[in-house]
Amino acid sequence: MTAGERVVVVGAGVAGLTTAVVLAEAGASVHVIAEQVPGVTSLAAGAMWGPYLVEPKDKVDQWGQRSLEIFRKLAEDPSTGVRLTSGIEASRTAEAPPDWATALPGFRPCEPTELPAGFSAGYRFTVPLIDMPTYLDYLLRRLDVAGGTVERRRLASLADASPAPVIVNCTGLGAKNLLPDPGLRPIRGQHVVVTNPGLTEFFSEDTGLSPDLLCFYPHGDTVVLGGTAIDGEGDLTADDKAAAGILARCTEVEPRLAEARVLEHRIGTRPTRATVRVEPERLEDGTGVVHNYGHGGAGVTLSWGCAEEAASLLTADGGDGQ
Repeated sequence: MTAGERVVVVGAGVAGLTTAVVLAEAGASVHVIAEQVPGVTSLAAGAMWGPYLVEPKDKVDQWGQRSLEIFRKLAEDPSTGVRLTSGIEASRTAEAPPDWATALPGFRPCEPTELPAGFSAGYRFTVPLIDMPTYLDYLLRRLDVAGGTVERRRLASLADASPAPVIVNCTGLGAKNLLPDPGLRPIRGQHVVVTNPGLTEFFSEDTGLSPDLLCFYPHGDTVVLGGTAIDGEGDLTADDKAAAGILARCTEVEPRLAEARVLEHRIGTRPTRATVRVEPERLEDGTGVVHNYGHGGAGVTLSWGCAEEAASLLTADGGDGQ
């Protein structure tokens, strides 16, 4: 990639916008094409930094740590929507904490008195919480300042994004049909946003592979309650029964939430595959492509690390994506 070179980024979720910012600030002439700006699934995220059921582990650890470093810096500016927050992740089955958690500031095992009824173990740490509507607006502003442009348009194929010397594919679940990628599947997630009755700390349950999640993330005047993880389902219609279950699970742990007023439902589809895909390819017409998609439920967590790797692939390959 050379200074001023035109790069088209397809997709305007957290992966696409972060990649566009990295490229634009490195001197590329970046044009984002997306049907939804910002992407609906990214808007629906909770969002707490933390690797979430994604592979390959060595690369995920690297991408996640780089993103964590940048989120900590962003938390110094309240306008970004990023805030360092203390809280608890707990388990009903005395699971050992994941490796990534033990290295976080303030990590320590919880005392039994700190745990809600029914939980046998837990640990406390401080981690970035990201208010996604605010954060995605911040990324769009930052892209604009760096000279990037945005076009709302649905593509039938990556070739529709041409003419461009190189395309960066950050289409998330859209890559399933756009490429196609038959190994990509949706995992439906739903959150309920409520007024904040005074919560300042997050809570998350280690629910393993269960489709019923339990977490709440305070963002100032609001709290994002979660959630669900319905494998193979991509419908974005609000599910009232699922929402009632989310409210019941969260209120059982934090009774103050019973006083909260429901503001909105946020639904997204986590783009999930066996491994995150960050790699170059060449289209039949010779256009170079760098893929950056398939992050599952860890799109925010991996966003900066994956964006920088995608940018490095363009630089290493002379801007031709191959």
